[in-house]
Amino acid sequence: MDILMRRWRLDTESTVPPYEQIRLRILDLVSAGELAVGTKLPSVRSLAADLVVAANTVARAYRELEQAGIVATAGRSGTSVTSGGDLIGAQMADAADAFALVARELGVPSPKALAIVAAALERGSAR
Repeated sequence: MDILMRRWRLDTESTVPPYEQIRLRILDLVSAGELAVGTKLPSVRSLAADLVVAANTVARAYRELEQAGIVATAGRSGTSVTSGGDLIGAQMADAADAFALVARELGVPSPKALAIVAAALERGSAR
């Protein structure tokens, strides 16, 4: 996932362990809203290869994020961002999932579905 890597690299000179740097990076992105609820994170092996660290380093960061309720791992389905106590984010993710399901069932292409959502948001702000 390029958002994790965009303008960011592990600081090999830092006294902060690599797993903690990864954990903090993901936390920052979640807090800033750049990683929305439901966003799938890269696999442990993939991110480890991108960062040139051992897979156990990334696994530890993911494990600690999971213990904090920030991400959830569902076996082979991978690791994704959870609501982490963000009820509004969780409700929005549920609504987005429902909308995406309807769009797929109707065969609406993603760009058109996104345009429909954008128009609905604009209509809402004009009221």
